[in-house]
Amino acid sequence: MVEIIIIGGGIAGISAAAHLSSLGEVVVLEAEEVIGYHATGRSAAIYVGSYGNLTINELNTASLPFFSDPSHQLLSRRDFMLLASKNQKLAFEKDIKSLDLNEISIEMALGKVPILNSSALAFAAVTSRTRDIDTNQMLQVYVKEAKRNKSKIITNAKVTQIIKTGSLWRVVTQTDEYIAPIVVNAAGAWVKKVAELAGASCIDFQPYRRSVVRIPAPVEDDLSDWPMMIGAGESWWAKPDAGKLMVSPSEEYPMEPHDAWADDLVIAEGLSRYEEMMTIPVTHVENSWAGLRTFAPDRSLVVGFDSLIKGFFWLGGQGGYGFQTAPAVSELAKQIINGKRTTLDSVVVSELSPDRFI
Repeated sequence: MVEIIIIGGGIAGISAAAHLSSLGEVVVLEAEEVIGYHATGRSAAIYVGSYGNLTINELNTASLPFFSDPSHQLLSRRDFMLLASKNQKLAFEKDIKSLDLNEISIEMALGKVPILNSSALAFAAVTSRTRDIDTNQMLQVYVKEAKRNKSKIITNAKVTQIIKTGSLWRVVTQTDEYIAPIVVNAAGAWVKKVAELAGASCIDFQPYRRSVVRIPAPVEDDLSDWPMMIGAGESWWAKPDAGKLMVSPSEEYPMEPHDAWADDLVIAEGLSRYEEMMTIPVTHVENSWAGLRTFAPDRSLVVGFDSLIKGFFWLGGQGGYGFQTAPAVSELAKQIINGKRTTLDSVVVSELSPDRFI
């Protein structure tokens, strides 16, 4: 028997294992051959403190000390620039306020990205407070901490049954079974299905597909200093990546949980929106992929014990904020499970609680 079973080996589950492993023996069950295979491995990998609703912003802020720790070396500079055409003025004004950006001239925007189409671009805004996240390094920081505390991370362990017997949970996989008094549901896009297996409260989580392509560098010059660019209303985004450019149509298409793939038509539409703002067209796509961003109905995370079934802990609804909120969320999970006073404001904790859906 172990103390805590965590279902899901993405950034949520692995960061939780790192924190919870100081409380007792932890086992992480991941259905795939490797950890971080789904949304975690397909992230835009950027820290934007103002991205998300007010509750998410609090988590972003609370996570910053972890990211700022020089021993981790997780962050590198990446400006963030919002772009809009004339007919996107209202969306631009809304985004500037919600993302806390500073409007700049078209000339200044061209200085940052010289291939911008000045004929199409009417508004631009920027911030220098954003950072790239080394997501692989971050995942490994948490893996090392979890293993240092004797946690086990088991892959190829798809959960098929979750059975409550008295005060204990029996979690059955394809090849083995595990018993513990606490189960943490960090299953990403599968969070609702895991809850159904356990007979937990019904929270209407919804996975949404988001596609990304990698295209060749549009210029011979180094792109490393270019900002991440986003179209007003989050209509597309583009970001330098290892000498290439990642471009996303930023779609939100509701899907059932599965190993997502990019839709060619959606990609074409997104590239068209990107090309409207550029002077150099996309000649070909090198590769494409997609991930599922899973949200609760109010777009805040769900963190806390189920009020109806003792020992079932929710850690879901990371949406597009999983990496930048993971440090604060995993610490909060530890404090709640350990019965300690939370360092986050009590209002924020209540806004994350699964009880808000009862």
